Amino acid sequence: MKLLFSPTTQHIAFGRAFYMKRDDLLHPQFSGNKARKLMHLLTNKPKNIETLIGYGSAQANSLYSLAALAELNGWRFEFYVDHIASFIKQSPRGNYAGALALGAKIVEISQQTEYEHLTCLEYIQDVRKPEKTSLLIPEGGRSCDAQYGVTLLAKEILSWINENKIKNPVIALPSGTGTTALYLHKYLSSYDIEVLTCACVGGNAYLIHQFKELGESEFPTILETEKKHHFGKLYREDFEIWQQLKQETDVEFDLLYDPYMWQCLKEWLPHHPDKNLIYVHQGGILGNQSMLPRYNRKFKKTNH
Repeated sequence: MKLLFSPTTQHIAFGRAFYMKRDDLLHPQFSGNKARKLMHLLTNKPKNIETLIGYGSAQANSLYSLAALAELNGWRFEFYVDHIASFIKQSPRGNYAGALALGAKIVEISQQTEYEHLTCLEYIQDVRKPEKTSLLIPEGGRSCDAQYGVTLLAKEILSWINENKIKNPVIALPSGTGTTALYLHKYLSSYDIEVLTCACVGGNAYLIHQFKELGESEFPTILETEKKHHFGKLYREDFEIWQQLKQETDVEFDLLYDPYMWQCLKEWLPHHPDKNLIYVHQGGILGNQSMLPRYNRKFKKTNH
């Protein structure tokens, strides 16, 4: 099972040459940043675990990744969500459908008699009450344990940079909880390699709070655009950037996180012509099955 040494390829987009670390190609089911953040659970498999428990959105990338992890380890898997949109229930797709196919039990807590407006985590702790044989994973895989797999990623990137004699490298990737960007920065800063990211969920203050929650005090560089960018909202600019990236690189990007990072990069790159960009493709493509129809309905289909 290949979970290390994803390829690095060269591309041109928006008139600028760049490299791309293809972590989306790690494994057919277990890839991207979730694979890196959860890799310690494969390398050092916990003993006496029978059930894996997670929580978040019904279309979260972590839902599918955790379902794949559970199957790889032979565990049962439960995932708790506040609600599931009716159109997803009627026509399962994306991460939701993929997780169901892997045997996930997805619990919609707002439909449970014990709901009482609890958060998913509160419901798990107060109602579900995990047994000693259960393993609860924080939302999005945000944990100090994630440092193990992300450090391996950083070492792969550094090794490739040295082997290919890349001058003035800079690493870029979007952030949800920011765990991957934070631990890449922690390792690569010792080699004077800057890590760029952006706050896709919440603003910069939220992202910095997530960094601090992991006990760190030095952070990657956070880029932003002049326009406010709200997580999950459909923007024409995001769709156009996604289409152009796919056309120019022949690689499909995630529709939820990558477009905003590239908006930031389009503003940042012209001011740093000496930098060699290495973009970390973190997967999440399965989520496009639900995002793309939303974009096509809102903006009508254009070439992509």
